[in-house]
Amino acid sequence: MIDLHCHILPGIDDGAADMDDSVAMARIAAHDGIEAVCATPHIRHDHDVRVHGLAERVARLNAAVQFAGVPVRVLPGGELAATFVAGASDAELAAITLGGGGRWLLLEPGPGPLTDSLDDAVACLERRGYRSVIAHPERHLAADMRERLARLVDAGALVQVTADTLLDPRTRDGMLELAAARLVHVLGSDAHSSRYGRAPVLAAALRVLGELCDNLDWVAERAPAAIVSGDEVEAPWSELA
Repeated sequence: MIDLHCHILPGIDDGAADMDDSVAMARIAAHDGIEAVCATPHIRHDHDVRVHGLAERVARLNAAVQFAGVPVRVLPGGELAATFVAGASDAELAAITLGGGGRWLLLEPGPGPLTDSLDDAVACLERRGYRSVIAHPERHLAADMRERLARLVDAGALVQVTADTLLDPRTRDGMLELAAARLVHVLGSDAHSSRYGRAPVLAAALRVLGELCDNLDWVAERAPAAIVSGDEVEAPWSELA
């Protein structure tokens, strides 16, 4: 398994506090069966994340994880705010593609119900050669959310659901409704620490999602692997029931 959304880099945003915390997150992920984790620090105006330094940070973390004997690879990435898209340089976008594959970007919608600004961001990225993985649908529940997500998927985007939302009674039903509507394509942990909050795990949520999926290995393995490799991915309408 590959965790496409994890704030595992130490001391850079609101994620892991230090290297020990980061290595502990990797250890939890490995225990859950995760083989690779995309480090996705916030790329938005309220976090001073220097994109040009991310590759070195990922390399240092990989060295620490390897030294600790944890069988997990940390891959590059970023959680790109939709409001940051227009001002991001080509070099910045390339540096934060998921897995370093050069094609897919994890896109964070603005607060509140989804608006046309998200469509504009997806279209802007497409014109610049990138495709979008939309994060956090659970934060944007509104009467037209499903319609808006379906339109974005038709435009080439995929939807990434936070694994914990498939287990939390407060959000589970809504996320299962999205899955039943064929609008859940990949999962991510969105873990921020080994010490609090969501854990960097996916397996339990995938078991829940398996109740609606005819071919769970596409969601769990094939699609994430293609995303981090920079390959084309089309939503498998026939595979989600």
